[in-house]
Amino acid sequence: MPASPERLLQRLTWEELDLAYLRRLVEIARDEDLAGLGLREAPARTGDASTGSVARTPRLGEADLVAREDLVVCGLPLVPLILSAYGGRTSFQPRVKDGAKVKAGGVLGSLSGDPRTLLAAERIILNFLQRLSGVASQTRRYADALGKGRTRLLDTRKTTPGYRMLEKYAVACGGGWNHRLGLFDRVMLKDNHLALLSAGQPPSRAGGLGSVPGQRLADAVSRARAAAPELPVEVEVDRLDQIPAVLAAGCDVILLDNFTPAHLRRAIALIGGRAFTEASGGITLKNLPSLAGLGLDFISTGALVHRSIWMDIGLDWRTATREHT
Repeated sequence: MPASPERLLQRLTWEELDLAYLRRLVEIARDEDLAGLGLREAPARTGDASTGSVARTPRLGEADLVAREDLVVCGLPLVPLILSAYGGRTSFQPRVKDGAKVKAGGVLGSLSGDPRTLLAAERIILNFLQRLSGVASQTRRYADALGKGRTRLLDTRKTTPGYRMLEKYAVACGGGWNHRLGLFDRVMLKDNHLALLSAGQPPSRAGGLGSVPGQRLADAVSRARAAAPELPVEVEVDRLDQIPAVLAAGCDVILLDNFTPAHLRRAIALIGGRAFTEASGGITLKNLPSLAGLGLDFISTGALVHRSIWMDIGLDWRTATREHT
């Protein structure tokens, strides 16, 4: 195998995320809520009109972030960044770590400080936590269904625009692994790339990959290696008869798209360890257990993100008192 497994997957950690990027996301969310960011015409009035309408707002408050259902938590390190963006005298004490399984009723963390700030920031805090915990919880369900064998569960680039790194971090918190982070860190020749190779060319009669002759495919892989020798090269196939040409091209990973379990077995045998194998397309919680014992290196699915559901998390007040002066 030309590449090592370490070059083909990773698990993003919080320390690898850019704080400036995270602050921008938080500021966008804040300004949507307080100032109508995204509207062509800004509102005449900005700020938290609800809290502002309450007379004699208490100056000290304490509240807990509480799981309303069983979940895998993700996003807690964002809470201090959110509170900071609102500028109030507040603090946050996490009770668990990202990636932890929390039962319904469990406390994720505690907030204290100026209730006006906490009330203004409440929805943004919950939006981030509910979304990211949803991705982490969905990933945990898929990882549990796949089991603890050799096959690694991967995500895809099917992510919410602007939120990719956070969502991929959430996948890692849920027990999954990150496929390429973007177009920049892997050469991945999929069906539309391969169609470009055959544009204006006569159809292949033998040794081809669809309408792309094997030699042209081998040349494409060679050009990719010359242009970016530090990157792994992956090629998508959707038929067994395409595999010999892909192997001859010397790619690192063969993506087996929408193969049946029977065809996956034959493909794995045909590849014989000469490239890493990745199954994708039609991956569900129901069929993951049947794929676990086939000997695949990877299974990838966008469902970890795009089919995830927000988890139910609430903010419950414990105290709200006035300062003594």
